[in-house]
Amino acid sequence: MTGSRIAAVGHYQPARVLTNEELAATVDTSDEWIRTRVGIRTRRIARADETVDEMAAAAAGKALAASGLTPADIDLVLVATSTAIDRSPNMAARVAARLDLGSPVTMDVNVVCAGFTHALATADHTIRAGSATAALVIGADKFTDTADWTDRSTCVLLGDGAGAAVVVADEQPDAERVPGIGPVVWGSVPEMGHAVRIEGSPPRFAQEGQTVYRWATTQLPPIAREVCARAGIAPEELAGVVLHQANLRIIEPVARKLGATNAVIARDVVESGNTSAASVPLALSKLVERGEIAPGGPVLLFAFGGNLSYAGQVVRCP
Repeated sequence: MTGSRIAAVGHYQPARVLTNEELAATVDTSDEWIRTRVGIRTRRIARADETVDEMAAAAAGKALAASGLTPADIDLVLVATSTAIDRSPNMAARVAARLDLGSPVTMDVNVVCAGFTHALATADHTIRAGSATAALVIGADKFTDTADWTDRSTCVLLGDGAGAAVVVADEQPDAERVPGIGPVVWGSVPEMGHAVRIEGSPPRFAQEGQTVYRWATTQLPPIAREVCARAGIAPEELAGVVLHQANLRIIEPVARKLGATNAVIARDVVESGNTSAASVPLALSKLVERGEIAPGGPVLLFAFGGNLSYAGQVVRCP
């Protein structure tokens, strides 16, 4: 059966680094308060004129170059974002234009922080169905555009950036091999949608932090174990775990309860903050760039966020 795999990844972050000490000069907080509660030390902030599609295209261009494919090979572009300002052209079409991709299918996916893993599953399903042969899957958000810089409980969390993956068809003749992209486990808790919000004009990010923390640390570990089971792999066999980079106090207990005892755990939140849909591909790309996970190693990608939506799959590391 034809499946799909990640051929290459890439990422982009703005040059501007915002430290905890700088935030403490403008809002009632401190480096110790931030690190103790969420584990973040720095985050990247996009320029006022730096757009979501500009960041997305930069990450996608790196992934495409690393894949060995040409722009003409890409026939599907999916951009996961919740911070697009304009309705049309969408971010995917703008990325396609920036990279001169020809005439691919172009769609945006808005599942906030869980957007990339939803988009990755969509690309996998599309390729399996024979409706595409090679896809660019991108998570990109200018999350600081939604920040209330007077609210110390939320403004300290947010960062900007983009991560991308090139997804291609993958023949799977060996039933014992970890799938290139394993079956997705996804869903939501719509009645708790109020827990994470980006609302208003201008839109502002708000969340019920304790509600999200309790839900994530108690409900997500069994779902993550189900993702592994669907891929036919035990958690202790994982080479890497890349969870949504929301809060170190969520990442570490979820990984521990999962039982991924031998895995490299992505902790990019420490230096990048919460970059929403960009966080999973951004963190994965950094692990690959640093050679911390061997090619072919099984990696759990699992994201959660707005709508209390979640989606995860086990992939082979590119």
